[in-house]
Amino acid sequence: MLMVMEELAAPTLSTLAPTRRQILEALKKRGELSADDLSAQLGLTTSGVRQHLVALTSDGLVAHSQVREGPGRPRHCYHLTSAADALFPRAYSDLTNELLGYASDDDPELVERLFERRRKRRVEDAKQRLASGGKDFAQKVEELAKILDEDGYLADFQAMPDAEGFLITEHNCAILGVARRYGQACSSEIGFLREALPEAKIERVQHMIAGAHSCAYEVTPKPKRKPRTRN
Repeated sequence: MLMVMEELAAPTLSTLAPTRRQILEALKKRGELSADDLSAQLGLTTSGVRQHLVALTSDGLVAHSQVREGPGRPRHCYHLTSAADALFPRAYSDLTNELLGYASDDDPELVERLFERRRKRRVEDAKQRLASGGKDFAQKVEELAKILDEDGYLADFQAMPDAEGFLITEHNCAILGVARRYGQACSSEIGFLREALPEAKIERVQHMIAGAHSCAYEVTPKPKRKPRTRN
């Protein structure tokens, strides 16, 4: 009975106070931040942020390390604990892997077909959203990032300062446990992005499976083909 009550009382992102949820999401996106960094990013006072960090540390969701940058006192930089990381969507990877394992045992090609069907469904849904409202290229990239965010990838996008185009970043992999076992998950993901936005050249530049903190994709417009002229 005690274990059941503890499980029911376990926090989720939705049950946390909005400011504490914002702090956890900021740390998830950036990896490590100081109280001053969080204060500037969230528009709060540093003392207010510290109070929330103390509470989150007490709950076992945040830990800190000392970072020395030149002379003077070291800074405290905060990061998520494994307990906090578990609050973000994981899409029941253990169960999914078990079921995919059974499917692969019965038909080795079935897993490939399942990922392909998922990709096609996501492409169809995304194309409908991207086509509505006469969106320009930037607005389509923004909508694509929203779709990924809604799917649990904690995604955002930003313009690339040194090149024409944008960077879409997935700060959370909603299917990380599956992707570590089945490479089709990652190939299906970039295939989805490229087919959903065919007018873009999309390259993966960061990959969690390769050890990066997030997955990121450079999205640049393809050059328009010049119409053929008749002699």
